[in-house]
This record gives sequence, structure tokens and C-alpha cells, in this order.
Amino acid sequence: MTLLSADRDLLSTVSPSRALRALPVTALTVDLTIIVGVGAVAALGRERLGIFDNSAEVVDTLGLAAPFMLLGWVLAIAVAGGYRRNVFGAGTEEYKRVANASLVAAGLVGVGCYLARFSLSRGFFLLAFVVGVPALLLGRFVVRRALHSARRHGALRQRVLIAGTSAHVDEVATVLRREPWLGYHVVGALTPVRDLSEETSTGIPVLGNTDEATSIAKHAGVDVIFFAGGSLGSGTQMRRAVWDLEHQDVQVVVAPSVTDVSGERIRVRPVGGLPLMHIDPPTSTDASRWGKRLFDVAGSLSLLLLFAPLLLVISVLIKKDDGGPILFRQVRIGRDGREFDCFKFRTMVTDAEDLLARLHAEQGYEAGLFKMKDDPRVTKAGKWLRRFSLDELPQLINVFLGDMSLVGPRPPLPREVATYDLDAHRRLRVRPGMTGLWQVSGRSDLSWSEAIRLDLYYVDNWSMLQDLAILARTFSAVFGSRGAY
Repeated sequence: MTLLSADRDLLSTVSPSRALRALPVTALTVDLTIIVGVGAVAALGRERLGIFDNSAEVVDTLGLAAPFMLLGWVLAIAVAGGYRRNVFGAGTEEYKRVANASLVAAGLVGVGCYLARFSLSRGFFLLAFVVGVPALLLGRFVVRRALHSARRHGALRQRVLIAGTSAHVDEVATVLRREPWLGYHVVGALTPVRDLSEETSTGIPVLGNTDEATSIAKHAGVDVIFFAGGSLGSGTQMRRAVWDLEHQDVQVVVAPSVTDVSGERIRVRPVGGLPLMHIDPPTSTDASRWGKRLFDVAGSLSLLLLFAPLLLVISVLIKKDDGGPILFRQVRIGRDGREFDCFKFRTMVTDAEDLLARLHAEQGYEAGLFKMKDDPRVTKAGKWLRRFSLDELPQLINVFLGDMSLVGPRPPLPREVATYDLDAHRRLRVRPGMTGLWQVSGRSDLSWSEAIRLDLYYVDNWSMLQDLAILARTFSAVFGSRGAY
């Protein structure tokens, strides 16, 4: 199958996003502005604070040394690759390059002044780098957030062509569509010659065959071409494809059939010119060790003491609402399939379980976690408790007792576990949590399959830093009431 002539004419009129080429210039402008501002703050701070009073006066050296020092700082970032287009938008590589280049610049300035016996004000030097490095990282963070926001609104995106079998194309396209902040817009697919379909199962138009990758990439005006599984038959074909694309300003990305694996578990080691991808084992066992448990005990106890007045107020309101019990106990499934009583503030009428079967029939429920908006079983007090997830505060008791963790997959019901397939059972390898990736990524707005995917990602890629990041994101997700009902 080849690209239709009409499609060729249409796609050839669309040029790659030129605004993306301005990202390095934007980052450079931001860095220069921050560094100049930091230089002024350091000079003023040195004079006002009187740091290192015995050092040379700033006015004697600033006019000569400061411009070279600040420009050298920017040059160090450039040499470290801090302005390359492939570092913007995702990952920690951008921040690492800026931080490392700043440390190198500080070292070179210090050594250079020592060897040249130049009396640079130590107070100015200290303030410039102590304030400057965090300010540069913050500036890059702001630029990245602005870039992500623009991409979510359809701007500053890269046109992507995916080559491979239909199944592999759909797999890669699903990931790219799931993360719109990456800025990848899939315009078409290239499939092997034996595949005669006009589009993949997810509706991506097939523009031609994989052996026509270079010519179609040129006519389609794409920025990036992904080579997925089944795209090329040998390493020689890949090398020739890269050669053909080197003069067309098209980025080549190899997408192996590896998804939902964190970067910390992946290491690429070239051996004899062959890049080998090493994947470390899943970290689910680390999530059950004493460090996480100690954090859970200390955290739950501290939060129980902190929220004690709020817990008392909520208890009074629930009791005053309809006179029923304050707490609701429900059997949930914990780590390794063990049952436990999960505590929550009661937010439903006392006969809620009796009404559940009727609601299942009305809503067409079959499997998974049952959630619905405007649930008639929810009480007056329960509505605002659920809105801000305050009904789950008693689960801190479960965390303290060891049934749950502060962060982890949601504790499922026995009937939900009964419907689990082999993959879903893997989420039971760790303690369930009060919050997790599912909650901070949309909560009830997510589909059941997407919730399972996020839980499995957490189980296989656990880290303490990820737990802290989820706890930080929980605050905004809860108080924004996004996806809570």
C-alpha cells in the first residue's frame, strides 16, 4: 500500500512546528534574564548583608569579573547540552544538565580566580551561585509547565509518524495519546507490505509501507518518526533509514515493546555497537520493607493527632444528620489477598447495601469499582465529606495498624477481586493505600482499565520519592475536588 496522491498533496503543505525550534532560544533568554538578575541581587546582597567583610569590595571587581563570570555560566550550560531541543518537555535530563553545568561553572570561577590571584568578592560569588542555581531550575520548571499547558491545548506539538505492525503502532499511539503534555500528534502509520489495511484498529490512517518511511516522512512533514516493533527487518535497514533522514530534520525514535516501566529501572548499555536495554526487576518487594512501614506509622500517627479536632467535628455532624453510626466498616482485601475491616466515616444511608443491587441493575454494572454521580444513597453530610475525601480520614487507623499504607492501590472489595484477571491480581502484592496514582490522576473520572494500569505501574515501579510526590499531588487533587463523587 502506498500513500494516496491526494493525501500526499495535503500533508506536504503542512510544515513541522517551527515554534518548537524557538524553545532553545526561549530557555536561553530565561536563563540570561535570571543570571543577570541574580548577579544584581548578589552584588546588592553582598553590600547590604556584609558577607565576608574582609574580602575585596564588590565595586572594585564587579565591573570586570561579573560579566565574564555570568556569561561563562551560560556558556557552561550550553556546552553541557542544556539548550538542545531533545531535553525539553519531559524527564530530568534538562534539570541535571543545568545543575551540573552550574556546579562546573562555580568550580571553574573559583579555581580561575585562585590561580590568577584575582580578588573576587567571596560574598558575591557565594550569593550568586547559592541563589542562582535554584533560580535557574525554577525558571526551567516554569518554562516546562508553560510548554505542557500549551501542548494540552493543542499548540507546540510535534507531528508523529509511527512505523511497525498495526498492533505495535496502536500500542505506541495509545501511550502518546494518554499523555498529551508530551506534545506528540500522531498523523499516520506505516505498516509492513503484507498489511493491506487502510487504518489500524484504533483508527490511525495507514499512509504507506515501512520501507517507504523516509519518503513519506518528507511528504507528510513530520517532526518525529517512531520505529516500533515489526517496522524494519534488520539493523542495517535501521541504519540506512537514519542516514536517509539525517538531512530532513526528522527525529528518529525507536519504540521497543516496553511500556509502563519507570526510567529508574531502565539502563541502556551499548555493547559492540549494539544498544542493549537492561530492565531491572519490579520494585514491589521494596514497597513492603521496614522503611516504608516506619514512614506509614509515623505519618499516620502524626496526622491522627493533627486532625483530631476535625475528626471530632465530623463525628458530631454525622451523628446529628440521621442519628446513625459514625463509622462505616467494610471488608476489603489487603496485601496478598488478606481481608481486613476498612474504616470510613459513614456517608450513606444505613440501608445502602440493600439498595446496591437495584443500582447495579439500573446502571448496567458488570465488574470493577462501582461509582456513580448523584448517588441517591449518599447523605447530606456525606456529600461534602466525599467532595473533599474527608470520609477516608479514619483509614489512618488502618495505616497505623498495618492493614494499609499512606500510598498504594485502593483497597478492593472481595467481589471486585473475584473478577480480577491475572494482571489485576498483581496489585495485591503491596498494601493498599489511602491515596495513590489513581486518585491523583483523576480518581473516579478514570476508567477501570486505566485505574488498574496506574496501580500496576505503582506496584512495579515503587520508590519512596514517588510516594512523596503522590502525597504532594494528593493535596491539589483533593482540594480541587477533581473526579471525587
